[in-house]
Amino acid sequence: MKKSSWVAVAVLAVLVAGAGWYWWQGRTPTPVATRSEAPAPKVADATPPTPAPAASEPRIRHPIDAAEPEKTPTPLQPEALLVDLFGRKAVLSMFQLDDFPRRFVATVDNLGTVRAPSRVWPVVPASGRFTVEPSTGGQAIGVDNAQRYASFVGLVDGVDPRRAAQTYRQLYPLFQQAYADLGYPNRYFNDRLVDVIDLLLATPDLDAPPKVHLPPINGPVRPERPWVLYEFDDPALASLTAGQKMMLRLGPTNARRMKAKLVEFRRLVTAKGASR
Repeated sequence: MKKSSWVAVAVLAVLVAGAGWYWWQGRTPTPVATRSEAPAPKVADATPPTPAPAASEPRIRHPIDAAEPEKTPTPLQPEALLVDLFGRKAVLSMFQLDDFPRRFVATVDNLGTVRAPSRVWPVVPASGRFTVEPSTGGQAIGVDNAQRYASFVGLVDGVDPRRAAQTYRQLYPLFQQAYADLGYPNRYFNDRLVDVIDLLLATPDLDAPPKVHLPPINGPVRPERPWVLYEFDDPALASLTAGQKMMLRLGPTNARRMKAKLVEFRRLVTAKGASR
């Protein structure tokens, strides 16, 4: 089965659950995954053809009122905005600052697919290892796993969504260009971000930690980190997107806090909420 807050809220699963993905799913770094309907892998330095939107599909569904061109930050300024919002210590310890717009855009896109490779995350995976505990008829995700994400959940929870949305608006031209460079020259990034937020909000609310299992390991060579191989027992959970699986690993309390932030951020980056 297989972390900014202006953007952290939008990419919450990476901020708060990215480490879980690394320890559970992260094996050898792989190319940036494409959306599920795309037949070929998308990599950071390639721009494969992208299908044009269907005739009935609006070109832009969720327009964002981007900052004036002369006020748009250069590619070197995201770090300053992050430091202003989170503090230097948090930024230097939690964020991957090189080529940040591309990392952010690629990760948001990948959260809506089956894989979200850690090599392109805008954040550093959390520490610790994934653990399981006995459950009726098998094993389930350990309750203590939720504590691994406490610092990231607190980071996102402490940021004003309106301030987050304003910074996102300032940086939007950089994100849109990065989205085009990743192979979507005819697509609008804010539409994709809203779609991914909707997927995260649709993550099932579970009453108990989901059951997981290790698949059969064939051959004489045993994996050095077998915990990265765990899969959900429930086929319905196993078929969820990468972002939704990350939400499940947060634990129910953390997931509810993050969903509340996402609801407000979504309102502020859609046409209806942008003017309020």
